[in-house]
Amino acid sequence: MNSEKVIFGFFIVLALTLNFGFFIGDIDNPAHHNVYELFAAIVISMIATVLKFGDRTHLGAIFLATSLVADLQLIVAAIIWGYVEHVQPAGMDGESMVAIVSLSGGALLANIVSVVLLVAETMTVRR
Repeated sequence: MNSEKVIFGFFIVLALTLNFGFFIGDIDNPAHHNVYELFAAIVISMIATVLKFGDRTHLGAIFLATSLVADLQLIVAAIIWGYVEHVQPAGMDGESMVAIVSLSGGALLANIVSVVLLVAETMTVRR
């Protein structure tokens, strides 16, 4: 068993599951979306991105691209959340939460693509 591949797969799948956990729930209800879960999704997604830098194959480039997309969307979602909570006078409202969760949904889609590619790569590996 290749421990490097296990760690790589672990972080890719963990990024997907954390993002899914944040995404699920009523899209406009802030009570259904935990800020700490968004933070954890960002951190794990960034770790997964760093792990993808070493792969110089074409598939590795696609892995990196999907990870960068997920990172960008999650970071923008966190920036919007911070702005809404600390700058916007009205605080968190349904419209702002919809924007945050929608960005998380885009990141979720990028993570799904990454996991599908991981599974496809794993299935094509010959012993």
